[in-house]
Amino acid sequence: MSSVDAVVIGAGFGGLYNLIKLRELGLSVRAFDKAPEIGGTWYWSQYPGATSDSASEIYRFRFNKDLLQTDVWPDHYVSQQGTLQYLKNIAKLYDLEKDIQLKTKLVSAAFDSASSTWTTTFDNGEVWKSTYLIMAVGIFHTPNYPKITGLENFKGPVYHTGEWTEQYDLKDKRVGIIGNGSSGAQMLVNIADDVKQAISFQRSAQYVAPHPNKAVTAEYREKINKTYDDVWKLVDNHPTGMPLEHQATSALSVSPEERERIWEEVWDKKSGFSFMYGVFGDIHSSEEANKELCKFFNKKIAQIVEDPEKVKKLTPNELYGKRPVTLSNYYETFNKKNVDIVNYQHTPFVEITENGIRTTEKLHELDVIILATGFEVVDGSYATIDIKGRNETLNQQWARDGVSSYLAIGDTGFPNLFFSVGPQSPLGNMPPIIETQGTFVHGLIAKAEKLKKENGGKPVLIEADAEAKKGWMDLCRQIANGSIFRNVKSYIFGNNGPRGDDNPGIFWLAGYANYRKAVEDATAKDYAGFKFSS
Repeated sequence: MSSVDAVVIGAGFGGLYNLIKLRELGLSVRAFDKAPEIGGTWYWSQYPGATSDSASEIYRFRFNKDLLQTDVWPDHYVSQQGTLQYLKNIAKLYDLEKDIQLKTKLVSAAFDSASSTWTTTFDNGEVWKSTYLIMAVGIFHTPNYPKITGLENFKGPVYHTGEWTEQYDLKDKRVGIIGNGSSGAQMLVNIADDVKQAISFQRSAQYVAPHPNKAVTAEYREKINKTYDDVWKLVDNHPTGMPLEHQATSALSVSPEERERIWEEVWDKKSGFSFMYGVFGDIHSSEEANKELCKFFNKKIAQIVEDPEKVKKLTPNELYGKRPVTLSNYYETFNKKNVDIVNYQHTPFVEITENGIRTTEKLHELDVIILATGFEVVDGSYATIDIKGRNETLNQQWARDGVSSYLAIGDTGFPNLFFSVGPQSPLGNMPPIIETQGTFVHGLIAKAEKLKKENGGKPVLIEADAEAKKGWMDLCRQIANGSIFRNVKSYIFGNNGPRGDDNPGIFWLAGYANYRKAVEDATAKDYAGFKFSS
């Protein structure tokens, strides 16, 4: 058995940031990842068109301005390859590789009350003991596989966008894509010109906002470098952690003509997230305002898509309340003769045969099936790991009480275990969220190490207080139940989780800026809500 002060699980954004912060405390740290490369989700999602929908200049850590200038970004929205390379560059720059062990999957973790340590066991038989355990597995970790009769009978290849680690030849193939979230939409747009046929199998139509991704000019890069601190001020004060001005103006306070003019300008020139969070302040809170935006989207779909039958299938009949999909040329792609759409709520799947997908309407013959069905979001990341706390496993506790945490960072009954992007994290641009949480964990452990020295070296345990956790969870559920998102079925409410239940509290839906304030308030009150004991 080997020992270190801290074990970190994951080598994506969260794992790397926590590794850096723990090193700052002078602790010995070992990070593990099941992948053969650094990168986390961005290693596993190498499908055609995989791109971040956060602006390139802020889809990175803020602490290294020099790297922003030397590790230049070519486009306004960074590709999967660009993000993967950036994370590798960070690891090299901070000499992190020596403390990262790849191709090593966590099987179990158990807390020992007698020694106040965590024992982690891996699939290669290695066992490590540590005082602290950081779970940086992320929320997009375990692929969600649809339960469709006969999937195993298909004679062609079946690929999942969440397990896409090499490039496959799709040229001149008949391809069926199941799912139309971000990965399904990106995949469709990027393969349409190369394949013989592309069929998008959709459970429900999506609102997809254009996201113009152009090459970054030298002038724009110079502007960002000069105003970098101001850019991050925008990020810190925006609900999604984006460099957008958050507006308080109601969509209902202006004339219909003015709304139309503003939305047309956003459609042509701005970030797709601006529709939800950039020009009016009540799209995510007022059903009436949201319906006005839906009318605008539906009008654009009818203007762009030429085939009336495709228009009908592509027009959503629900509120704009899922995680926004942002991608240019999505609707235009359906004007291609080789691209079609199947709504499998109207014509449900019957089975998958060796030759394709049979719905109640017909057999769609295919050469390749692509599952763009996302992930078992949040708790799916932990469902296959046996994590035993003081009295029970994490999965047992969550099955009884619901997927829970305090501040998305710790949980009652699991001392010295901390999450990076755990349950109740905000939705949005992940790097600043990870930094906020990692900095808080750094402070918690710094205080514990100080108390340890004062106590003659006796280990100090950090644990979320049960009442603080209950108050936090009640607040998360109250916010979720009062949001527009509550009216739409999506992974935001756990519908893609391993339990498949409707959980109104797996995300903090009051925005990144309010989340950051909650964390800062707890810090200012000497880490209120966490108990320190020895």
